[in-house]
Amino acid sequence: MNYLYFLYIEFLAKHNIPKLFGDITFYVIPFCIIAFALLVVVLFLVLAERKLLGFFTQRKGPNRVGYWGLLQTLADAFKLLCKENITPSRVDRFLFNLAPILAFVPVFVALGVIPYSAEFTFINTQTNVILYLIMAAFPVLSIFLAGWASNNKYSLFGAMRCIAQVLSYELPITFVILSIVVLSSSMNLATITLSQMSKFGIFSWFLFPCFLGFLIMFISILAELNRCPFDLPEAESELICGYNTEYSGMRFAIFYLSEYAMMFANSIFITILFLGGYLSPFGKYFMSNSFLLYFEQAFWLFLKAGILIFIMIWIRATLPRLASFDLLKFSWAILLPLSIINLFITVLIKFGGFLCS
Repeated sequence: MNYLYFLYIEFLAKHNIPKLFGDITFYVIPFCIIAFALLVVVLFLVLAERKLLGFFTQRKGPNRVGYWGLLQTLADAFKLLCKENITPSRVDRFLFNLAPILAFVPVFVALGVIPYSAEFTFINTQTNVILYLIMAAFPVLSIFLAGWASNNKYSLFGAMRCIAQVLSYELPITFVILSIVVLSSSMNLATITLSQMSKFGIFSWFLFPCFLGFLIMFISILAELNRCPFDLPEAESELICGYNTEYSGMRFAIFYLSEYAMMFANSIFITILFLGGYLSPFGKYFMSNSFLLYFEQAFWLFLKAGILIFIMIWIRATLPRLASFDLLKFSWAILLPLSIINLFITVLIKFGGFLCS
């Protein structure tokens, strides 16, 4: 981040613009970068999921709007922008309009704490793991507010399911993250990434000493995202679309897009915790002596996250939806005990001399 700052100040100096102006406006740049990148990524993920689901289910998927259907997502976005935002007469208007904002805006902060390379980390604090978890939990609050403010029993049922689901799967996630903190001796995402750096490349990732934790984390993130087979809060066949039943137009689209934005953010988060983040799987970089090193690091980060997203879409096309009781039982009776066992094993590995700190 310092590199980007000095580059920006140097650019302003060439045009005789005071350094004070740069100090004030510099922090607008990361927001603009994240906003633009998130918009592009979400549009791409929606199209990619449709294409992959079509492939998995032996259908064509989007193939008419633009070459190979590439403009289908843009067409859908334009359609939703043109649709009327209808507000039912008996809703709580303030909370009803606030819920979509709380679903999408915190994703910007969550993506801001991600170390995309050795130089580019927009929000770097010693406890940014906690900051990320707080921001990642905000969409849950928005779902609850949407269900409550809609004054619709089906929306409320969807919101209640979401709260129960998230509370159930937060505990396994917490114990898994504690195991990563034990291995890295830090709660900083950049330090956790560097703790996995070694000449052995992939074999120094936390995936191997904490493979059980990786599986628990991946399953719990699917539940947090309301992705199949954990999509009970928006089960169309049971709740007529669940918590967002009363929403239309762009407010409905924001809920829809926030799911993909958080899927992207959480995939990167898992990549940092278990797959070495922006580190090369070969233990060395191909462009280590140039500015392109930072782009190579970002490439490895996004490639690993893309593989996880592919698996999430694959699971959606494969597994049926769990029943509500089975979903909660799976977390409390299986994942929670396994996450505690995983933490115990990690402590033994760390302090038993099997892993160098």
